[in-house]
Amino acid sequence: MLKQPKAVWAVAFAAVFAFMGIGLVDPILPAIAKNLSATPSQVSLLFTSYFLVTAIAMLITGFISSRIGGKKTLLIGLSIIVVFAALSGMSNTVSELVGFRAGWGLGNALFVATSLAVMVGVASGGAATAIILYEAALGLGLSLGPLMGALLGGWQWRAPFFGTATAMAIAFVLVVILLPKTQIPAKKTRLRDPLVALSHKGLRTTAGSALFYNYGFFTILSFVPFILGFDAYGIGAVFFGWGVCVAVFSVFVAPIVQRRFGPTKALMGSLVVLMLVLAGIALAAGHSVTVIVVLTIVSGALLGINNTLFTEMAMSVSDAPRPVASAGYNFVRWMGGALAPFLSAKIAEHSSAAVTFYVAAAMVLVSAGVIYGGRKFLTAHEPHGV
Repeated sequence: MLKQPKAVWAVAFAAVFAFMGIGLVDPILPAIAKNLSATPSQVSLLFTSYFLVTAIAMLITGFISSRIGGKKTLLIGLSIIVVFAALSGMSNTVSELVGFRAGWGLGNALFVATSLAVMVGVASGGAATAIILYEAALGLGLSLGPLMGALLGGWQWRAPFFGTATAMAIAFVLVVILLPKTQIPAKKTRLRDPLVALSHKGLRTTAGSALFYNYGFFTILSFVPFILGFDAYGIGAVFFGWGVCVAVFSVFVAPIVQRRFGPTKALMGSLVVLMLVLAGIALAAGHSVTVIVVLTIVSGALLGINNTLFTEMAMSVSDAPRPVASAGYNFVRWMGGALAPFLSAKIAEHSSAAVTFYVAAAMVLVSAGVIYGGRKFLTAHEPHGV
C-alpha cells in the first residue's frame, strides 16, 4: 500500500487538506455564533450550504472531468476552494459566511469526486488500495481539520479560513508538479449519466442507505460542539480524537471486518452499533459531558468502518464507470450531510438536544434497514468466498 507513485501521494495530500475543510469550523462554531450574533441553527447553515452545493455539483463533475481531464478538474476545484476559503475569512455577517461556504462546496465537489477516480487510475494495487488510501486521507483530514480549527480559532475565529486557503494553495502547487497530465476519456460523460446510474438497484440501495447514515454522521460533527460546553481547544481535542479513530478504523479495521463478515453484514452490524452510540449520546445530553466525549470518539471508529464499506460498495456494486457511480452516489449521500446540521439544530431549539440525537439514531437505523431490504442486490457483487 505504501509503495505508490508520487502522483498518488500528491492527490492524497491535497485530499487531506480538502477534507480538513469539513471539520475545520467545528471548534469555532460557538465562537462564530457569538461574534456574528447568530443562533446555532443559523451557524449550522455553514455545513448545509457547503454540502448542498457539494451534492448538486456532483452531477456535473463527471461531465467536466471527461472533457478537460482529471488533473485540470482537480486544479479548478482547488482554486475555487482557495478563493472561497479566503473570502470566508473576510466575512462580516453569517449570511456572507454561509454564501462563501456554498462556493467552497462547489470546489470541494470538483476536487473530491475527481480525486478518487484519479487515485484509482494511478495507484499501484488496484481500486481497493486506492479507496483505502482515499478513506485514510478522509480520516486524516477529518482529524486535522478540528485540530487546525482549534489552534488557529482559539486565537481568532477568522484564522482557520485563511489557514485553509494557504494549505489548499500548497496542495495546488503539489498537484501541478507531481501529478502527470491525465488522459481525457474516449467516452464523454453526459449530465444525466449519474442519475441514470442510480437506476441500478444495488447502487440506489447503497446511496439511499448512505443518505440516512450521513444524517447521523453529520449530526455528530455539527451539533456535538454545542452540547460540550468547551472552548475551541477543548472541542478541537475531542474531534481530533474522533478523526484519528475515523482514519485508523477506515484503513486497518474495515478491511478485516469486511473479510470476516462480508460487506453487507459488516455494514449492517456497524450501523446498528452506531445507532446505539447515538442513543447513548441522547441519554447523556445534559447529564454527563464525559460520556458524550467518550461516545463521540467511539463513534469515529464506527464511522471509519462505515465510510470504507460504503465507498467500496458504491464503486463495485454496479456496472457504471467508477466516476459516474461515484457522482450519483455522492449526490445522494451528501444530501444527508446537507440536511443534518440545520435540522439537528432546529430540533434542539424546539425540543431538546436529546431529541436531536434520538432522531439521528432513528435515521441510522433506517440506513441499516435499507441495506437489509436491498441485501440481495448487494450480496451478488460481494467477493467470492465471503
